[in-house]
Formats: sequence, C-alpha cells, structure tokens
Amino acid sequence: MDPRSLTPALRVLRLCLHLLTAGLLALVVVRALTGRTDEPAAAVVTVAAAMGAVYAAGPLIPAVRSTRAGAACWLTVLGAVWAVLLVLSPDGLWLAFPLYFLLVHLLPARWGVPAVAVAAGAAIASYVGHGAPLNAGAFIGPLIGAAVAVATVLGYQALYRESESRRRLIEELIATRAELAAAERTAGTLAERERLAREIHDTLAQGLSSIQLLLRAAGRDLPVDSPAADHIEQARATAQDNLAEARRFVRALSPPDLDHGSLAGALERLCATAPGVSARFTTSGTPLALPTPYEVALLRIAQSALGNTVRHAHARRAEITLSFMETSVALDVVDDGDGFDPERAVTGDGGEGGFGLPAMRARVRALGGTFTVESAPGQGTAVAVTLPLPLSAGSSA
Repeated sequence: MDPRSLTPALRVLRLCLHLLTAGLLALVVVRALTGRTDEPAAAVVTVAAAMGAVYAAGPLIPAVRSTRAGAACWLTVLGAVWAVLLVLSPDGLWLAFPLYFLLVHLLPARWGVPAVAVAAGAAIASYVGHGAPLNAGAFIGPLIGAAVAVATVLGYQALYRESESRRRLIEELIATRAELAAAERTAGTLAERERLAREIHDTLAQGLSSIQLLLRAAGRDLPVDSPAADHIEQARATAQDNLAEARRFVRALSPPDLDHGSLAGALERLCATAPGVSARFTTSGTPLALPTPYEVALLRIAQSALGNTVRHAHARRAEITLSFMETSVALDVVDDGDGFDPERAVTGDGGEGGFGLPAMRARVRALGGTFTVESAPGQGTAVAVTLPLPLSAGSSA
C-alpha cells in the first residue's frame, strides 16, 4: 500500500481496484434505493457509506501502508462492515472480488488464501441466505473470482520478486565490473612502478655507483698536487649525489607495502591480514638491507604463494620464514592445505594455480636465484626461494 514501493503497473492496478470498489458500492446503493422494497434501504446506504469510508481511510493510515499487523487490522474492520452489508443486501457479494485482491496482496500467502476462501464462502452464504434460487452459478461465480484474484496477485508478486532479483544481480555485476576495472588499473600502476624501480636500480644507480668507485680510484692514483684532483673530487661528489637521488626514486617507486618499513615488517603485516588461515611470520639470521628489486620480488612471491593458499589450498595454517645467511637470503612459504601435483601445474593442467608458479619462477630467475616447489595431493605445499646476496648487501644498495 505504500505508494513509494509501487511500480507503474501496480499503480494502475491499484487505481483500477479503487474505481471498481467505488463503482460496486455505488451500484449497491442505487439498487437499494430503487430496486428492492424488501430491503432496509436506509441501513444499506448507511453500511455501504461506512464501508466506503473504511476503505478510503486505509491508504491514509501509515500503519496500514507499512506493517502487516496494521493491514490485517484494517482488513478485519473492512471485512466486518462488508459482512453486515451481506446480511442486509445480497448485492453486497459483488464487493467480494476487490476484497479478494486486498486479502491476497496485503496478507502473507498462508493467511491470505484461507481468508479469500472464507470471503468466497460468505458471499455464497449471503446469496443463498437471501432466498436466491440454488444453481451452479451461485457457487462457481465467487469461487472462480477468488481463483482469478489469487492467481493474479501471486503471479504478479512472483514476477516482481524475479524482476527485483535480476535488478540486484545487474547492480552487483556493474559494481563488480567497476571493482575489477579499478583493481586492474591499480595492478597496472604497481607493475609499472616496479618496472621503473628495477630499471633505475639496474641501470642508472649501478652506473653511478661504478662511476663513483672509478673516480675514487682515479683520485687515489693522482699526485697530491695534481690540478685534476679537484675536478675528480667534484665529479665523484656529483656522482654520489645523483646516486642518492636515484635511490630515492627507487624507494618512491617501490610497492606501497614497503613504504612504511622493512621487508620483514611487510611480510608480518601480510600474515596478520591473511583471511581464513592462521598465518605466522618468522625470521632467522641477521637481517640485512636488501636491494629494492630483492625486496619487491620476495614480497610479491610471498603474496602470491599465500594468496594461493587462501584461495585454493583450504589450509588451516601457513608459515612464512625469511632467512638471512652469509651469501644468500631465503624465503619459505609452507601450508598444511590440500596440496597439488607441481608437474601438472607447470604444464598448465593445474587449474587456476597454473599461472602463479611460472610468474614466481621468472622473478627469481631474473635475480639469479633458485625456486623450488614441494607438494603432493593431501600433503600441503612448500615454496622455497633462495637469492644470492649482492656484494653491496648490508649497505644502502
């Protein structure tokens, strides 16, 4: 009954129902005044007017529009007035048809359908009680009207629910597409940041570092009073300043997970936020400052391996270990999940997990490291990465 919740089609049906009720009430009044001498015309007109007033008041009462209890109370009063009209005049049974629609529409189906049956029985009883001749039409007419009303209202409600379900699915699809587009843009931005960071580190930063070392060696070989010593020192200082600037660029282009701390801190936060699995992070050895490409590669491999654990392995526990050794750094990601056949994953038969392993292996190979996967169906998975430490590890590489 709330106008805000009605579709255009239902608004038209509601208007037609109002007009039908008003027309039938007018017909009852006219027949009482002109057609029948054995009926108390004044009483019929009074009860018909009361029924019209009760009917018109329903849509104006907030409780009737918004609650099942309010609608049930209104229908009870309306039905009681209609029952009085049935006692006074057999013409009142014509109003049964709009009442059927109201009962099925406003009440739950488990109450509305029995209420319609009661209303149909009351209409038939009124017809028979006023001395009308018994015939099949006296019974079939109200029953067919009740069946049509029930089928119409329940059918429309089913179509409306299906339409609403499709509308929600479309809205979810649009929202999901927007989220995917945003995620793809973010992934593309992060990938480009990482690529630029690697390029700057592997080219400009390394070249400037080499220039600085060569100029320092040349300065040591020059005589103390050589006029070129000052120029070499200025060139070395300029190379050092530009190397520091290049390293600042590399840090600025590193993944956001590494912006506010070390690789160990980023891995610890990764374990703390892993959904659906109890993840733990540990370190061993003496932590060293690693080059940005190393930190990026190890973090991305840990994210990918733990993501596979959450999405596919159905694991309860996972553990990430970062180990610093004399000449290398190692990352191990172990879970107690379902496991899989690494050979099938490598050949592309492993389903959704088939793409992550080659990507991890490519990252490790680019840095000259080793990558191994140990797994079997039902025995969990262990991913191990070992990267050789560069000579400058431990300094601000």
